[in-house]
Amino acid sequence: MHRSDPHILDAQPVIRQLDDAAINRIAAGEVVERPASAVKELVENSLDAGATRIEITVADGGKTLIRIADDGCGIPPEALPLALSRHATSKIDGSDLLNIHSFGFRGEALPSLGAVGRLTLTSRARGHDAAEIKVSGGQISPVKPAALNKGTVAELRDLFFATPARLKFLRTDRAEMQAVTDVIKRLAMAEPFVGFTLRDASGGETRTIFRADPETGDLFDALHGRLATVIGRDFAENALKIDATRDGIRMSGYAALPTYSRGAAVAQFLFVNGRPVKDKLLTGALRAAYFDYLSRDRHPVAALFLDCDPQLVDVNVHPAKSEVRFRDPAIARGLIVSGLRHALAEAGHRASTTVATATLGAFRPEETPRTPEGRPFVYQAPERRPSGGYAPLNSFQAPEPAPAMSEGFRSFDHAPSARVEPVVESPSQTPLEDYPLGAARAQVHENYIVAQTSRGMVLVDQHAAHERLVYEKLKRQMAENGVASQALLIPEIIELSQADAQRLLEAAEDLARFGLVIEPFGGGAIAVRETPAILGEINAEALLRDVLDELTDQDDSMALQARIEAILSRVACHGSIRSGRRMQVAEMNELLRQMEATPHSGQCNHGRPTYVELKLSDIERLFGRT
Repeated sequence: MHRSDPHILDAQPVIRQLDDAAINRIAAGEVVERPASAVKELVENSLDAGATRIEITVADGGKTLIRIADDGCGIPPEALPLALSRHATSKIDGSDLLNIHSFGFRGEALPSLGAVGRLTLTSRARGHDAAEIKVSGGQISPVKPAALNKGTVAELRDLFFATPARLKFLRTDRAEMQAVTDVIKRLAMAEPFVGFTLRDASGGETRTIFRADPETGDLFDALHGRLATVIGRDFAENALKIDATRDGIRMSGYAALPTYSRGAAVAQFLFVNGRPVKDKLLTGALRAAYFDYLSRDRHPVAALFLDCDPQLVDVNVHPAKSEVRFRDPAIARGLIVSGLRHALAEAGHRASTTVATATLGAFRPEETPRTPEGRPFVYQAPERRPSGGYAPLNSFQAPEPAPAMSEGFRSFDHAPSARVEPVVESPSQTPLEDYPLGAARAQVHENYIVAQTSRGMVLVDQHAAHERLVYEKLKRQMAENGVASQALLIPEIIELSQADAQRLLEAAEDLARFGLVIEPFGGGAIAVRETPAILGEINAEALLRDVLDELTDQDDSMALQARIEAILSRVACHGSIRSGRRMQVAEMNELLRQMEATPHSGQCNHGRPTYVELKLSDIERLFGRT
């Protein structure tokens, strides 16, 4: 039973010094959460040693075996015992904990792994013979000679055998193996000039799970090739090159077009000074950059690298080094948002190639024709008449009379929703077919424009395309003229805690740009003086609390902007060309030209593509003409 008064102790507690084994096991609980954490620490050691090729072998998801072999600088025999000592490292001298240029620096990984598993280090440094040292459950064996050409081999067996309770918290072998694969892929993206090979040795058979050979060329070419290997060639084909700088921080990498998105945030890779990180500030900035181009259930795909002076970022805020803290977070966030939006604007009307691929995949060869009775139709050659002519078969129907021509387009009884426009020569010297979206040739189902380009054809959703054009125009007008606000006859007073009120007041200037004017009203009260006119009558308290929740979680809020732009999107939808409207050829061509001149016109307001481009070679392949 609990004591009635917890402040009355039965005996005076004794303060004691824990032994090294207990200390290392406690540290292992922070550093080595699961097999993937052990793989991460060991591979980062290999990268810090200057390795150009790293081979990783894992069995049973890393629970029974983790072996990392590299061709790095190695460890001299006399330094092997010291490498297994707590807080021993060759990467920093301890004088400046902010000037860190390596993956590791805490000196905790090897002693922690040796405290909870059976670790064997075999290494050969230049000018030395190879040597081996073993540690099992914190007990270190003497150094002895070994056979190795160069580099280091770290072999960890029976992870958590010394702390069996931790094994109960591990997931299935398959899930742990997936976590190991994710770690290796992130490190492979961080180091494109290093070769990685991941093998699974479970069940007595060894198979290669992932392989990435060292890339060549400049940094962007190498990174592009590595991302094609890790994320996929579809991403590489639909990614925009990112290179931007602000106040001493440089952002580089690749980000996908909005039409190449995912249903979850599983393909967002962020790096700070080459270190893979998972940081809410950075992921929130990435979400904000794509905020206007994707619906809330879609997520962008990107691999972004932020590089800066180590003095501007603190990486020593978490034992696993997966979180960072910037000296000025606003600079990093602003760089991501502005850099990505600039790159997306420069992409113009471009849409992802996967849209065309999916379109081609939707085409199917025509099935075997069947008779009205359902039997397969078999063609029979007509009988030859004695006069030399051919008699028609009974199954042939008399030809239908040709449809009459109407003015401007043909009208077909069996396809009333298809209109073919007459070819009109462009008065300019540039043929319309040479424009990116080509020349309008037909309208299908009163909603889709068929255009011919010099390389193939384009199919445009007229409503979605014009909706985006109107939306971009409304946004430009709002940016130029601001958001009109309406003053409340009686200000609405909202009671909050002093901390929440202060957080909102710090964002008051940004909120005022969107027509929401607030001011302090004493204590934790906030007075709402004006609200955005475009929103009409709103629940000011609910809106402010939504803004406050986002400020607390993301250190930034887009709730108000989202509501305003949702209104603009609805206005654009109602003010755009409706589905079912018949358009003349001049109107269709004008729509195509406006799309070419308007950024982001490759996707509608909800992130869906507005057009599909099919290459002539792809069309010919459909008909077997290649």
